[in-house]
Amino acid sequence: MFDVGQDILKSGFVANSGDRVAHSRLRFVYGLLKIAFVLFAVRTLWLGVQGTDRSRLPGGDGAWVVARADIVDRNGDILAKNIMSGHITLHPNRIQDKDKDKAANLIHQVLPFDYTVADALNLINSDRKFIYLKKFVSDTQRETISKARIEGVEIEPIQKRRYPKRRLFSHIVGFVSRDGQHGQEGVERIYDDYLRENTMPLRLSLDARIQSVFYEQLSIAMQKYQAKSAMGMLMNSRTGEMLAMVSLPDFDPEVRNREFEQNRLFKPLRGVYEMGSIFKIFNTAMAMENGINKEYYIKEPFKIPDKFGRTAARISDVSSFKPPRPYLSVEEIMLHSCNVGSAQIALDLPDGTQREFFHRLNFDAPLDLEFGRTEHPIMPAKWGPVERATMSYGHGISVTPMHLLLAVNAMTNGGIYIYPTLQKRDVGAVRGVRVLSDEISARLRGVMLRIAEETSGKQARVAGIQIGGKTATAVKYDAHGRVDRKRNLTAFAGIFPAAAPQYTILVILDEPQGIKENWGLRTAAWNAVPTTGKILDSILPLLFE
Repeated sequence: MFDVGQDILKSGFVANSGDRVAHSRLRFVYGLLKIAFVLFAVRTLWLGVQGTDRSRLPGGDGAWVVARADIVDRNGDILAKNIMSGHITLHPNRIQDKDKDKAANLIHQVLPFDYTVADALNLINSDRKFIYLKKFVSDTQRETISKARIEGVEIEPIQKRRYPKRRLFSHIVGFVSRDGQHGQEGVERIYDDYLRENTMPLRLSLDARIQSVFYEQLSIAMQKYQAKSAMGMLMNSRTGEMLAMVSLPDFDPEVRNREFEQNRLFKPLRGVYEMGSIFKIFNTAMAMENGINKEYYIKEPFKIPDKFGRTAARISDVSSFKPPRPYLSVEEIMLHSCNVGSAQIALDLPDGTQREFFHRLNFDAPLDLEFGRTEHPIMPAKWGPVERATMSYGHGISVTPMHLLLAVNAMTNGGIYIYPTLQKRDVGAVRGVRVLSDEISARLRGVMLRIAEETSGKQARVAGIQIGGKTATAVKYDAHGRVDRKRNLTAFAGIFPAAAPQYTILVILDEPQGIKENWGLRTAAWNAVPTTGKILDSILPLLFE
């Protein structure tokens, strides 16, 4: 180790002078340096063992060092930030007799609803050594206490985590522990190490402007259709960047109340649902992949026999279903969302095809994403004819909205399964897995374009860009496991521009009700689709500015 004192002595600057006094003085200085070094080493070791509370460490200019990095959106808009605050503390034994009345009046002045002058005096004259009078006080309260300069009535400086967007990003950004030191949910938890160890902001892929549009339109739709909940997501089809993720109902991350506890479930990741006819995209892809090129008779319910020849199940379409002709091709079955045709396709597929294809799309396992783990999908216990038939149109299998979004994206972006991210990402950095040929992906996009132009997706159309999509209206079940046709889950999965998708969108309404404007109809074409159209109309200028 380099030793300053010894180095000076060895250099001869003093020894050659013959000045013993100077030599003694130098030895004294050397001794002081040694002591200082030992004290510094001990202090450093202690900090290493105890850890450092950066919220209490002043910087070189006297300013307080940020204890937790900011979280910002892709444009630098602040989503989470530490601000200086403080606790008002009382040290009765440090207050001089001449200052007691002044201190009591100060406490009452700053906290008039918490303490009378008499209350304050009782605390001041107590035997207690330390009291928190108020935690997380305002700037005005903090300044008043500081200016008064009464020893014993003081401000304990602390940092408080604030969320300027409040509810807008509550499910995604999450929140921290009450002491502000550790992330509890969302980005705050997933990136906790980075946020605690760095001062540079954590920049997300999300866009606050687009998130606001989703939030506003889904809130309007929830109220208009009296829906139980609503969800919406937008992903870059090529990079996997998430630009918007909304789950309603939500909560205020700064208010720990009953609503906070009830609405913390982030349904796009943790909700598991039968997704209905959007699954016809996958059924059609399997048919194309296996070379099925025939037409199916769809005018009558499709009967599935059991091993004894009896009818095990009868597949039918809704009463409003109006096919253009009795026989439909594979593409037309998807175009017109025909259950009868979809079931027949599923049973024409080679054994094991459906199970293997769903495995390709991760429908049989939870997704371990960089921003959280999804819930486990619910698969059938057996894969008999009835199960294969019903899964062809999205019943008998339940997945999370995130599972569905990623699968639709893979079917339409050229056949590459891409995992989503909350970090800004370049196209060149993306690594995906091919799950479908580019040729079949292009054919699916063509059908989805026709759905948006000709059939149930027409209300999602906006001027200036071609939209492709698929609707879904899944019936739910009552407490006894019986179909409840008054309770639906409606959804629209869309891609745009349809010919070469850059974005994939998913909008879901849980249990929307019929309204007079829609003649009491509750299907996706009358609620999820127009909601998507309103979202697209507002965000397109932001995406292609």
